[in-house]
Amino acid sequence: MKPDQPCPCGSDRPYARCCGPLHAGTSAATAEALMRSRYAAFALGLDDYLLATWHRTTRPASIDHDDTHPPKWIGLQVKAHRQFDAEHAEVEFLARYRVGGRAHRLHELSRFVREDGRWFYVDGTLY
Repeated sequence: MKPDQPCPCGSDRPYARCCGPLHAGTSAATAEALMRSRYAAFALGLDDYLLATWHRTTRPASIDHDDTHPPKWIGLQVKAHRQFDAEHAEVEFLARYRVGGRAHRLHELSRFVREDGRWFYVDGTLY
């Protein structure tokens, strides 16, 4: 992705000033920023980043993709960001994608934890 292109997370900022630095190793300042960067990583196929930002207690060994019908991520809406204390937060979001020309929606309440100054995705509840 070119640095001056709009970030896939829908922030209306260029990738180089949004999720690009996070994908390159900068820590996310908030759980919402991490969630947006994970959405962008899904859109860009950055599996290593997704695994690195997944909490060790719930992280899968690998990310399984259906390569016969890969999703095309087309939009993200953050519905709520709640920070409970310095180490715990949740983000509710709606992600839109297409598979084989059909539109789908993923509505999730994701839980995050911060350890050693870094946010990690723990798990989520689908609606």
